[in-house]
Amino acid sequence: MATHLGDLHRITVEPEARGLRLDVYLAHRLSLSRSRIQQLIEAGEIRVHGRVVRPSYRIRTGDEVQVRIPPPEPVMLVPEPLPVRIRYEDADLAVVDKPAGIAVHPGAGRTRGTLVNALLARLDRLSGIGGELRPGIVHRLDKDTSGLLVVAKHDAAHAALASQFARRMARRTYLALLRGEVPWEEKTVSAPIGRHPVRRKEMAVIPTGRPATTHFRVVERFPGYTLVACQLKTGRTHQVRVHARYMGYPVAGDPVYGARGELGLGRQFLHASELVLVHPRTGERLVFTSELPEELQQVLRALREGRSERCGCGRRPE
Repeated sequence: MATHLGDLHRITVEPEARGLRLDVYLAHRLSLSRSRIQQLIEAGEIRVHGRVVRPSYRIRTGDEVQVRIPPPEPVMLVPEPLPVRIRYEDADLAVVDKPAGIAVHPGAGRTRGTLVNALLARLDRLSGIGGELRPGIVHRLDKDTSGLLVVAKHDAAHAALASQFARRMARRTYLALLRGEVPWEEKTVSAPIGRHPVRRKEMAVIPTGRPATTHFRVVERFPGYTLVACQLKTGRTHQVRVHARYMGYPVAGDPVYGARGELGLGRQFLHASELVLVHPRTGERLVFTSELPEELQQVLRALREGRSERCGCGRRPE
């Protein structure tokens, strides 16, 4: 597969980013981890006005940042024909409908069964900005969250799409079933999210976290539960799940921040239902929607019919 690698990107710092650390700014702009950005800076692959600077360099309005993403080291990622629906595809990007139960990209000790493996089997090329284990991946969904996700086919598209997410130009909406009957019709939660100080695999609302904003809107009410649409203003790890728990209404079936297996769910009731973005080459506004998977629709039918107790209806087929 031909992957577009090793591109030189030139980024001009916008006024609203003035004063940020270089590594923090580029992590947002390019959708990479800060550690990956720091590695590139130390390797001389990232420069400001042609000069090598430290990761802590405070950027200024108008700074020209040059970024070169070197070709990744070869890694044995095997294309796999996994059940992933391609909703849209052109020469620059693809929009996929990810089922629950599939991780987005490989990680430590896991190189099979991910969305990346499926994309390698279905698409002709993927961008290389994310590194050898995350080709094409602009943003992520949790393993047990289903729904829409955009992937980039080359580095220029990747950088442009990542910039849209960082600058809040792209819009993502989720459907979530919350445990409890919320007393409002709409609510915006602005609370910083960071790594839990004790349970390091979890995220939490903490004063030192990164700013995070989620807007919740009631879609349908049930005895003991509320279906809401969640619009993300930021894109923090586990954001909807953490903010829901913070309000006191955790996502149904959430094994980390709620209660595993409630309503017979084999996953958290969270689905990326809408994605709105601007095409990185044509400038066209693209809108995609995704219906709830059948196992989640079964849960809603059971709630409407008053037969939600231990229905077992939300479990995915084995």
